[in-house]
Amino acid sequence: MRRLAITLALVVLTITTFADRYVARPEDIKTFLKTTTYVVLEDNPMAEYNFKIKKAVESSWDITPYEFITAEEFEKVRNDISKSFLVKLQVKFSGDRLEATYHFLSVVLGSGVQRHTDMPDICSVPLGYSSVHEDSYTYKMESLVRFAQNHIRLLDNDPKLISSNIFQHYNKNRKETREKELWLLEKDIDKSIRGLAAIRKIYPHSVRIVNPDDIEQAIAEKNENVIFLHKVGPEGTRLQARCYKILIGAGDDQFYYFDYHMIGKKRGDGFLAKDFKKIK
Repeated sequence: MRRLAITLALVVLTITTFADRYVARPEDIKTFLKTTTYVVLEDNPMAEYNFKIKKAVESSWDITPYEFITAEEFEKVRNDISKSFLVKLQVKFSGDRLEATYHFLSVVLGSGVQRHTDMPDICSVPLGYSSVHEDSYTYKMESLVRFAQNHIRLLDNDPKLISSNIFQHYNKNRKETREKELWLLEKDIDKSIRGLAAIRKIYPHSVRIVNPDDIEQAIAEKNENVIFLHKVGPEGTRLQARCYKILIGAGDDQFYYFDYHMIGKKRGDGFLAKDFKKIK
């Protein structure tokens, strides 16, 4: 599941990693909680990612002490086992027919390994295809940062949940979606059911079609009544491989649904009819 977990260094590294990722152990979680987390910034000082990640960390990161560093500084200190990092990594899945490259937001522990993706992974969340503009996910950054902390605390409190597909644990919450208001961008819905009339035929609960600013505001306000869709897809770019679909609470920052499908003729780049049926 997208090479999940890296420690806390928010970096935009150009290295490509592959599917078989390190699965965190309970002792890794304990180690992480004793570290200072180094948040890795992109080389471009004007990158939207840098502004959003700094704002998110400064307003909500409280699980460990933190510092901001550059990607160059990260390369100098990433072998230090007393440190953790929040970092943006480029990831590939070698088992997929089309090896698209994805960006993941990862929390990892320092390690003497050569490849970034071999660093002990604590938590990783897909952000977007590397070929897609960062504005497809930066407005959701604060929620993703808050989720990562909640997720790590969950694993610390209940180590039995640790597995290679840990996010499947959250699907037990999917039926709770009906009790709140589901917010989606129109472009993130599969074309075959785009529009409220079509959606309500298969999902007879509260749904709103919104824009990114609405979602960002709901996250900032910690609106407990809103669950929004975090969709990761090619957005019309050439490579069409995985489409991740994650429902996240704007107020509690927990996952209510996690799944992905491979894009094809019958399954487009968006939330599918069968996804609505699973959560109704």
